[in-house]
Order: sequence, then structure tokens, then C-alpha cells
Amino acid sequence: MDKDIVVLGCGNILFGDDGFGSTVAEHLDRCSHLPKNVSVIDAGTSVRGILFDLILSEEKPRKIIVIDAVDANRKPGEIFRIRAEELPKNKVDDFTLHEMPTSNLLRELNDLCHVEVVVLAGQIESIPEAVRPGLSDVLARSVPVAVEEVLRLCGGAANRE
Repeated sequence: MDKDIVVLGCGNILFGDDGFGSTVAEHLDRCSHLPKNVSVIDAGTSVRGILFDLILSEEKPRKIIVIDAVDANRKPGEIFRIRAEELPKNKVDDFTLHEMPTSNLLRELNDLCHVEVVVLAGQIESIPEAVRPGLSDVLARSVPVAVEEVLRLCGGAANRE
């Protein structure tokens, strides 16, 4: 990685609020105030492979910001941070931040590789069981809030679109 900060937008845009991270990444890509030392990746559902590659890479970013939709029993649309120290320690094969099972990769990057890891979560309203593209209205209204928070975490000025 040749950038100090890597932002990973996670989720599946075909399943409602699950596409939150990808939507935020798309907005960040269009942001004119994104610092030059920041790389934004729409990881979609491939975040596990990307994190694994980062662990194995000789050069690592200073900070990783993961953006994802989460069901943490908060108010729908709420944007909040989860630090690596707060991630569960259980090891599970499937990676999804909705239930945080394979957070071990993030913890290893943080604890063993000395990469600062921050998860920026958006509380879902719902995730459909069948294909239904598009965020709920409440989470869609939170996208600019998440963009501003990512810019703050990157040390850049917020710029609303």
C-alpha cells in the first residue's frame, strides 16, 4: 500500500441497507477534499481477501477505516465508531461486520501489525432476505454524515456534495 490511510466500504448493494459501506465509498470517491494520502476502496463483499492481503503485505497503511452496515440495536441511521479493541475476539470463517464474527483480521492488523483500525458503522433499518437494491431512507440520509466522519478520521476538511 502506498497510501497512509485505506478506507474500505463494505457490503452488498443488492440487499438494501447492506450496501451502506459501498455507498459511502462511492460518495468519498467523488469528494474533492479527500486527502492525497487516502485510498478509498469499494470492497463490496470482498473485504476478507483485502484484509488478508494487507496482513501479508510488507508495506501497510498507518490506518484502516472500515465502513459497514451493522445491526447493533441502535437507532436506525445512527453513525458510530467501533475501535479495534471493542471488536469481539472470536474467530469464525464468515466475514461480515453485521455480527462482527471474523473481526480477528482487523484485530490482527491493529494488534500485531500496528495499523490503527476504526470501524465506522451505520445502524441498519433492515436488510431484506431477497434482492432489493437501495438503502432505506433513514440510512441514506446518514451517508453524508458518514462521509464527513471519514474525512475527519483522515484529517481532511468535510465537503458536502
